[in-house]
Parts: sequence; structure tokens; C-alpha cells
Amino acid sequence: MKNSFLYFLSKYLNTHLPLTVGASSNTIKAYSDTFKLFFLFAKEKYNLNPKKIEFETIDKKFVIEFSTWISKTRKSSESTKNLRLSNIKGFFSYIQTEVPSLVLHAQTIIQIPKKKTERKVVEYISTDGIKLILEQPDNNSLLEKKHLIILSFMYATGARVQEVIDVTINDFRYNNIDSVKLKGKGNKARLVPLENQMIAMLKKYIEYEKNSRVFFNPDDLLFLNKSGMQFTRQGIGYIVKKYSAMARKINSKLIPSNVHPHTFRHSRAMALLEDKFVKLSDTIDIEWGKTTFGPLTMVDAHASPFKKVSFQHI
Repeated sequence: MKNSFLYFLSKYLNTHLPLTVGASSNTIKAYSDTFKLFFLFAKEKYNLNPKKIEFETIDKKFVIEFSTWISKTRKSSESTKNLRLSNIKGFFSYIQTEVPSLVLHAQTIIQIPKKKTERKVVEYISTDGIKLILEQPDNNSLLEKKHLIILSFMYATGARVQEVIDVTINDFRYNNIDSVKLKGKGNKARLVPLENQMIAMLKKYIEYEKNSRVFFNPDDLLFLNKSGMQFTRQGIGYIVKKYSAMARKINSKLIPSNVHPHTFRHSRAMALLEDKFVKLSDTIDIEWGKTTFGPLTMVDAHASPFKKVSFQHI
């Protein structure tokens, strides 16, 4: 074997993570990105091509230098540095079982401590702020109507951005119950309860998509971009930032300067803790053919966080 390091790295990324661990594509990509940077560092710092890197090359000093390098050249935060370090340590944990002779060497890498980081204050948007954002899409624009559905879905379910991207038509009312199946980190699926009005919104949206898509299959993605392709994380982020910026121009006190998809998830959680739920009202109607439904707007609903979201019939 000419290069055992590259052999085991390939085996780790292509076999162990997806098949043995069952890691998601995002997790595998994060590991892959770490080693891409690792190779770039080796080239810039030591003029080493990947083929010349062996396990003996990667000692404690080498890894610490890599961590410093990504901080200076990539402007990485401490949390990002810790993530890269964790990915490298994860690989060497795997090596311990695959190559027992390298256990001691692997332990020198695994025992590198993480940097302490300050816990950031979770930023969220108030119920009034969410309402303002959801009032921004133009009812006369088909594209913006779809954006409103996506924003409403994100907030109603508290879904992560990748869960929004990956949700399929069949995931809605999974097993004929009033819920949507979301597949989260580590490919773990969970069912999120939906109330009648959210179900009605999605039914009408799906019916429209059924008649407008060139090919329609229940296994297809629920949300497609304007090109009829799967959304990217950047695409969902653009939608969130676009309407958040519009809302911020109206009332900067309600909308933070940096809103991202996860802000909706945090906001949803805070609304539940504060006993303030989202429900549908007739303040804004969206027409799909001869049917209408409204976006999510904020109201008080004194309910337990463990109950379903309360929606008002239009």
C-alpha cells in the first residue's frame, strides 16, 4: 500500500461514515471540507502534496499548526476551529480500531484540547417581528407566494434549514396523521405535529404544484427553487434575509440586523416558552386558483409547549 493515510481516509469518508455510522451527507461534507483545508495547509506550510502525507507526518505539532493556520488565513472562529479539530480527532479515533499499531500515535492527536469558547446569546425575533416579516412577500407574485409558504413552514415546524430542503411531499401527513416527517442531524427522523390550518395551507400548495410541475411524484421534494431544482442552504438563506431586510426597513427595533434560517427556529422555541403561538389569520390571503389561505401571524395562545401549534381557520 503506497499511502496508508489516503487509503484509510478514503475508507473513512466513503464507507465508515455513511454505512457504519449512518452519518448524513452534511456531516460527511463537513469532514471532507476539513481535510481539504488540511491538504491546503500541508501544501502551503510544508510543500507537501496529499500523496506524500503519512500518519507519521501528522503529529500533535502539525495539527496545532493547522488550527492556528485556519484561524489566521481563513479568519475562522474558535467554534469553527474546534469543529475542524473534532473532525480530525474523529478520524484518528477510527484509526485506532483499524490500525492498532497506531493507537499511541492516534492518542496524541485525540488528546489535543479544544479551545474554550464563549456561549453566544441566542438571537431570536419576537412574535410581532415574525408577523412583520411574513407580511412582506407580494401577493401578486407567484414566486413570493411560494416564499411565504416556505417561511411559514419554517416557523410553524421549527425546522432546520436542511430539513426544509430535504422534506418531501410524502413526508407531509406521514402515515396519514396530522404531522410532517422531518429528517434531522444524523439522518434521525421525527414527526412534527401540524394543526388543521397549516395542513390546509400545504394541501392547497401541493395541489397547485401537482398541476404546475412538468413531472409530479409524491416522493419529490416539497419545495423546489424557481429553476425546478432542489434548494440550497444559500437559497433558503436568501429568502429569509430578503424579507427580513424588508421588514427591518419598516421597523428596525423588531428585526435584528443579521437574520438567518436558524433564527426562525430559535424564534419558534422562544414563542413556545413564552406561551405565544403562531396561528393563521385572514390579514393576508394567498390565492391558488380558487382557494385562499393566509400566512402565519402572531397572537397570544395560552397553551403548553408540548401541545400542537394553534391555528385559526380562515
